Amino acid sequence: MPTACSPREMLARLVAFATISARSNLDLVGFVEAYLADHGVASFRDPDATGDKASLVAMVGPATEGGVVLSGHTDVVPVEGQPWTGDPFTLSGRDGKLFGRGVCDMKGFLACALAAVPAMQAARLRRPIILALSRDEEIGCVGAAPMIEALLAALPRPEAVIVGEPSEMRVVTGQKGSWGFRARVRGHEVHSSLLPTGVSAVMEAAGMIDWMRRAMDAAARATPPNEFDPPYTTIHVGLIAGGTANNITARDCSFSGELRCLPDESVAVWRDRMLAEAARRSAAMQAIRPGTGIVFETRMELPGFAASGPAEALARALTGDNGRHVVSYQTEAGHFQARGLSTVICGPGSIAQAHQPDEFITEDQLAAGSAFVHRLIDRLAA
Repeated sequence: MPTACSPREMLARLVAFATISARSNLDLVGFVEAYLADHGVASFRDPDATGDKASLVAMVGPATEGGVVLSGHTDVVPVEGQPWTGDPFTLSGRDGKLFGRGVCDMKGFLACALAAVPAMQAARLRRPIILALSRDEEIGCVGAAPMIEALLAALPRPEAVIVGEPSEMRVVTGQKGSWGFRARVRGHEVHSSLLPTGVSAVMEAAGMIDWMRRAMDAAARATPPNEFDPPYTTIHVGLIAGGTANNITARDCSFSGELRCLPDESVAVWRDRMLAEAARRSAAMQAIRPGTGIVFETRMELPGFAASGPAEALARALTGDNGRHVVSYQTEAGHFQARGLSTVICGPGSIAQAHQPDEFITEDQLAAGSAFVHRLIDRLAA
């Protein structure tokens, strides 16, 4: 007979896999596959192009429509350079807290769901629970979309999706969308005394960045008050590099950053506005020197989401939380909603602990996450 385990025991197993995004997650995937198989649950992988990583999908219960997806990512952020007081990949506990990389973001939720698999099997569910464990969330949610397509192709269509990102078990009903970008600016070098005959990549980059700042400021003035903090679309440049010398117009400059837009605004519309401005500036640069210009490339793109329908109603019924909660951090919820699936964010732990040294989840939060999953089981078996 396969043995059951507690959420804490399952969390210890999951934390022991150092699934940093730059590495393979296949050891963890293989462990979960074997665990599910021991409990009579079939699963399938959705691998990446390299074959070194995979998402994993499994269904517990009848092959009928109207099930509920419990979704979480398997990868974690790096620990290098962080002042951990213990081994990040060995679960430890003290003062009511459990420490380890990923315990909060978001192996705690996965532990609650996986530990409950025996209870799911015993409950004779009327509608299925689908477990969706994604890859590469921490590098732009790039594994979510193909996993969702594989899920929809292979399994009956679910009614609701619960993305278990750390929300302290509050029902999160809105998330900003985002676009990560890198811009490469090509200028033309001349001696700075001949400035009008050259094109400074640094100064053109500065002009583009200033346009982005002014566009953001205009949005801030025009956007009505709302629940988000900040309550408007933001554009941020975090890195910039370029130039050769003080007396040479720069040939090259690059900068990178991100756009985070409100869910009722379009990432694509904002992106196209920025690209149109880059094209306008490039034309002016090329009028001075052909071959110059500004080129943007997409590093990641993530739709926002605004919860409604069955997922929100279900999460509120299971938690008793009727408050309004929104977030600006990135999750895979927007990808699920973009495929027409009612989606909500609700999971154990605090986002304040995510990515931190000595990352932790409280024992109370882990217990709350487990209770949430068991209430879901009872509801689908009623």
